[in-house]
Amino acid sequence: MGLLSDPSRRKVLTGLLTRLNTPICIVCYLAGIVWFMGLAFEPFTLRTYMSENAMGSTMVLLRGAIMMLVCFCSGMPVEWLVKAMQSRGLEVFTQSFSRKLPFPDENKERYMVRGTNVYGILRAPRAPRTEALVISAPCSPGDSNNQAVGLLLALAQYFRNQVYWAKDIIFLVNEHDLMGTQAWLEAYHHTNITGMEYSPLQGRAGSIQAALSLELSSDVITSLDLILEGLNGQLPNLDLANLFYAFCQKLGVLCTIQGKLQRNDWDTAEGYTHAAQTMMLMVLKQACGRSWGDHGLFLRYHIEAASVRGINSFRHYKTDAATIGRLLEGMVRKLNNLLERLHQSYFFYLLPSLSRFVSIGCYMLAFGLLVVILLLRALDLWVHLGAPALAAPSGPGVLTVLTPVVISHLTGVALYLLPVHLQEMAVEHFPVSETEAVVLTAVAIYTAGLALPHNTQRLLSGEGTEQGWKVLKLTALLYLAVLLGCTALINFSLGFILAVTLVPITASMTPHMPKALSALVMVLLSPAFTVLYCVFIYQELIEAPVSVSEGWMLFLSVISQGILDHALYGSLVYPLLALFIYPCWLMFWNILFWS
Repeated sequence: MGLLSDPSRRKVLTGLLTRLNTPICIVCYLAGIVWFMGLAFEPFTLRTYMSENAMGSTMVLLRGAIMMLVCFCSGMPVEWLVKAMQSRGLEVFTQSFSRKLPFPDENKERYMVRGTNVYGILRAPRAPRTEALVISAPCSPGDSNNQAVGLLLALAQYFRNQVYWAKDIIFLVNEHDLMGTQAWLEAYHHTNITGMEYSPLQGRAGSIQAALSLELSSDVITSLDLILEGLNGQLPNLDLANLFYAFCQKLGVLCTIQGKLQRNDWDTAEGYTHAAQTMMLMVLKQACGRSWGDHGLFLRYHIEAASVRGINSFRHYKTDAATIGRLLEGMVRKLNNLLERLHQSYFFYLLPSLSRFVSIGCYMLAFGLLVVILLLRALDLWVHLGAPALAAPSGPGVLTVLTPVVISHLTGVALYLLPVHLQEMAVEHFPVSETEAVVLTAVAIYTAGLALPHNTQRLLSGEGTEQGWKVLKLTALLYLAVLLGCTALINFSLGFILAVTLVPITASMTPHMPKALSALVMVLLSPAFTVLYCVFIYQELIEAPVSVSEGWMLFLSVISQGILDHALYGSLVYPLLALFIYPCWLMFWNILFWS
């Protein structure tokens, strides 16, 4: 404390930080990138372990011989499902729902959605029925997930004959994937946060402790993939992933994370590359903010959930339905033993493999090294603004700084509101569909925003001053640091990706730089191009590279899905980028062209 309270020592420290500001910032940026990439190296990670005593003390004895029932149908066979569940001794109920989308979803070819959820409740014979578990299987038009519905019914039939259940078990077959799950969860918890219309639930169970979602696209399964990423980057408790991995190891089932098998040669370049690709896939999926399975919507209600997806990768190794049933039985029985919600393990983590994890205490350091650059540059500007030699007789007026800030945020508000509200006008005047109108309007507003805030300080205050841009940059640096910090607390992956692209250009931006080159670099590191880069990187990581034209179409599809996910499920990525990140970037764009 003496170093900071003594004026002479504080002056020496401040002078050192300002004199070495640029070298320190460069070292921090490189150290942050290297630290993050090093997290995939196995000696720097921790081995997964079961923290919950009720789940990790002993293994349950798997006695079930479960056969899968294959249901060939087109769409949602409501009456057939009701009869099938009733024949298995469940209390069966249905729920109807409807939702009109803000604009057509061209990926799934739907606009006005109507559907029905069917669920059956197996009452706990040895408990007061105050807690419940959920096993769900989406049933959409076609036969893409019929095997999961058949397995769910087989599990219901087997579970009905067991007497050790201490929790109610809900078997849910939902229509229209996430929309059906959203309607059921909102009705179950008596909430309506998305404006969906649905009928109230006639049957209820206890407080839901955990949920598993089944996705089996084929009757031939070679491996099981665990999907954890939920809405807005939320993850379930790590013990749920540990439980899945433990039973896969016990039963000899091939298990994957991000569709990639685990490798044991971590000390080779190939092994490290494999782990780094797996971790980067998790980061990209988490950063997009969408739910990658039905389980993602359960997480919003503090229900630990994950999706188990069966994969047919044409390997020689095959997993039969009975083995998958035994695995799910084991997981449900372990969850049935819980005396309280899963809470003892990590909620914030990254997984380079199912057997190793990176805790929040390790990966947040990489983010901190990037954000501290913004604070160091802000400190340098603060010192220069307070220097007597540079202090002007009268500082910059409030409007000089406030005008570009306000106009930048008004542009962000337009980017957030106008694409959906102007779609009818765009369709009338241009030969485009509603979805294309929304996406192209968003792109047009984003591009027009590059001209609107340009030298806006002249509107009210005349020529900009040297102090004016420094005050504006100081404000923008602190604003960006707060934005990235808050984003990383909610969704680390999104905050880190934005920091990697925004920190270098924003920290170094001044009006004295070459305008053309600096403008090109700023555009290439803008939020929209960051999303475009993520699209290409993701396609490379899943080993499905695309051309430039295909990547551009995927980029437009990502924009439309981001707007839809926000309207339908409450995803925060699009409003965050439109209302905060993009206006903050425009403030630095204004600094570049400051006169």
